Amino acid sequence: MSETRPSRDAALFLHLVLGLSQSAMIALGKLMNPITRKVETDLEAARDTIDTLAALEARTRGNLAPDEARVLQQALADLRLNYVDGLKKSGGSAPPTEDPAGD
Repeated sequence: MSETRPSRDAALFLHLVLGLSQSAMIALGKLMNPITRKVETDLEAARDTIDTLAALEARTRGNLAPDEARVLQQALADLRLNYVDGLKKSGGSAPPTEDPAGD
């Protein structure tokens, strides 16, 4: 049982990251909302989800397998780029205290 535990934990972690990433993409209007069956944009909700993933990355830094860290970093990079794109399209701007693009 101890040999399967790390792979189960890794799968659950990746499931969490991908689920949050999908939620952010729905909020960014990149995917259809499965409940309303519409493409909707909620940049505030997207930002909250991106910030949640960023906090997860900060809190787990140094404790993830290379594949887990790479998936999390890639998800964050993709979401940040899409968030900035969404801001440009909406005519908004990023808050002055944070840089959602991670630059």
